[in-house]
Amino acid sequence: MLLGLLFAAATASAQELLIRNATVHTASAQGTLKGADVLVSGGTIRAVGMGLSAPAGAQVVDAQGRSVTPTLFGGITEIGLEEVSGEKTTVDDTLALGADTKQMTVRPEFDVTLAYNPDSVLVPVTRIEGIGWTLLGAGTATGGSIVGGQGGVVRLDGSIDPIGPRELFLRIGGDAAGLTGNSRAAQWMILDQLIDEVRGRISPDANAALLTPAGRATLAKYLGGGGRVVVSVDRAADIRQLLRWAQRHNVRVAIAGGAEAWRVAPLLASAKVPVFVNPLGNLPADFDQIGATMENAARLRAAGVDVGFTQAGDASHNARKIRQLAGNAVANGLAWEDGLAGLTRVPAEAFGVGDRLGTIAPGKRADLVLWSGDPLEVNAVALQVWMDGRAIPMRSRQTELRDRYLRSAAPAQQGGLPRAYPAHGR
Repeated sequence: MLLGLLFAAATASAQELLIRNATVHTASAQGTLKGADVLVSGGTIRAVGMGLSAPAGAQVVDAQGRSVTPTLFGGITEIGLEEVSGEKTTVDDTLALGADTKQMTVRPEFDVTLAYNPDSVLVPVTRIEGIGWTLLGAGTATGGSIVGGQGGVVRLDGSIDPIGPRELFLRIGGDAAGLTGNSRAAQWMILDQLIDEVRGRISPDANAALLTPAGRATLAKYLGGGGRVVVSVDRAADIRQLLRWAQRHNVRVAIAGGAEAWRVAPLLASAKVPVFVNPLGNLPADFDQIGATMENAARLRAAGVDVGFTQAGDASHNARKIRQLAGNAVANGLAWEDGLAGLTRVPAEAFGVGDRLGTIAPGKRADLVLWSGDPLEVNAVALQVWMDGRAIPMRSRQTELRDRYLRSAAPAQQGGLPRAYPAHGR
């Protein structure tokens, strides 16, 4: 009943909106504003402050003191690129051309965003949990290379095109050694050769050349301080080598994983490298993660590193759990404000969309979430999500199935159908 009263005026088509009496977590230098209002017009945040007036025709929502945040970052995922992981025809995030050739093929020009499906069932499942955007990642596969390819940020609003620049994905360390002759040392040899090819020190028609003309042109964009290279790496020694390589070739990197990143935190802070950690990493799952600790995020932030979050394993189907990850980082020493920033401002700035997403401020897109409680607590839920100021339907395939089968508690229906199977569903 309360939710019905709260959102009776917030129709799905509304872009003129005033959210009143909210605890506004701006995720910016303004911090948290209690009893504040957020005014939206034309899909853009126009003002944030106290006692704002609603223009004629605007929809008004009384937040009753509840938390409002920007929509959250879902981590590095394959949402819209993977529907069923066990069904190959629905998985589009990896390239394995080298499986059919005698020589490894490196294709940085591979761009997974071209396969993005905004109609994926995972989009609404993720969105109603307050997740408004994600970074599509290009993975590595047997028969591929340590250079996975390119990805980019997509908003989970039903649009097909990514926003912001492309990111290049790279995997370094023990898990990737099988792609480089079973030696992580060979990874740096191959990366240096790729640089030599881009800079013309190896002829394109040389027998040992690894890049196509399109690959050289693509990789060139990431040298000299260009686009961001997202590197999956955990071991502290490998991170040190990565920082040396990046400095030598003037490459802007971000780290995904970084189980032992805390051990080189001052180096990362000095190089201004953001780290996207899995705060649940606490055990030596392999020899690259012997130093894993749940205090990783807190120790990195204490050293001045920008910390964001991403998941290990099935990140696409479990993107909603990223709030729990941030909450665990806070429980292990990270400041609450930094936990929220790791789901909003930090990834937005790292991946080139900070001018549009990640904070609640005038001029930013009105992608907002109203929460029932603390957004970093697992017992809180998203009461309403707005994209460009439009209230999105808080429904997904999961909620529809839930509602359908809850009907099984009702008496059996006429017509011989089992309970939970209404006649119109035949």
